[in-house]
Amino acid sequence: MLTAASAALARSEEPPMQEDETDAGPVGTPHVPVMEGQVVEGLCPRPGARLVDATVGAGGHAAALLAAAPDTTLLGLDRDPVALDVARRRLAPFGDRVRLRQASFGTLSEELAVEGWPAVDAVLLDLGVSSLQLDDPSRGFSFRARGPLDMRMGPDVGRSADEIVNTWPERDLADLIARLGEEPRARRIARAIVRQRPIGDTEELATVVASAAAASRRPGHHPATRTFQAIRMAVNDELAQLEAVLADGWALLAPGGRFGVLAFHSLEDRRVKAAFRRWAASCLCPPGLPECRCGWTRRVRLVHGRARRPDEGETGRNRRARSARWRVVERIPEAS
Repeated sequence: MLTAASAALARSEEPPMQEDETDAGPVGTPHVPVMEGQVVEGLCPRPGARLVDATVGAGGHAAALLAAAPDTTLLGLDRDPVALDVARRRLAPFGDRVRLRQASFGTLSEELAVEGWPAVDAVLLDLGVSSLQLDDPSRGFSFRARGPLDMRMGPDVGRSADEIVNTWPERDLADLIARLGEEPRARRIARAIVRQRPIGDTEELATVVASAAAASRRPGHHPATRTFQAIRMAVNDELAQLEAVLADGWALLAPGGRFGVLAFHSLEDRRVKAAFRRWAASCLCPPGLPECRCGWTRRVRLVHGRARRPDEGETGRNRRARSARWRVVERIPEAS
């Protein structure tokens, strides 16, 4: 019997996506921005533009965007103070063209108000966990090394993975793993976790999950991938942050400005796809009405008809790129 999450996945128009920490490469591998060339081409920064990298991470995409057009200014946001320190060093050659701030992209409109930017020319979201976070066992994101059950992306996050793993009721835990991890053996995994409590670290959690989910393992994917992903997304409230910025993200753009999202997970990409189609629609009324009553006008155009994917050369160089989907829209002048 299909779970609700499995049924939704089966209805998806695009191949399933599954974020996998092994995509980040071996520990210590230099950070490689995913689809860097396509990101720069898609956002098309103009000289003098105001750019926002709302998930600046190690600063790879930000550096490429700043280098692509003279006199551009970039505001970089990240929840992770460690990532901001790395980005600050990487972007130092651009001097006062760069402004970095610790914040979640879910509060992007507020951050732009603080900056005094009523509209911007480009917004970039690179969703999911970063290589910096995965490569540090003390952060607790990885099942490849022993670490605490943490998974918090920044100090603004109230709960840790330990709270979810060791205190949530079995039913709630199973629902979480099925919904955010799209894991077909969610009930079995949740039962195994509850029986093994207290679970002390990421290595022990990975062992418990792998034992319960081994039969569902896909080639090249660790059986704990989906469960770790689900717990991490719940800890950081990632879908709520995404939905907050997608509610009216088009309004942040100046005419001709572009909004681009790199997604690595089906749940995220489907939300981006739906939001972009809504922004690009000429009417939001239910079908069957004799005339439009919603008052909506088309806000953006889709730069690409379908999500762009990395080519084989990039997936060979950068394993994290394998699941990437890149979508871009451009703000159009509102109809009078």
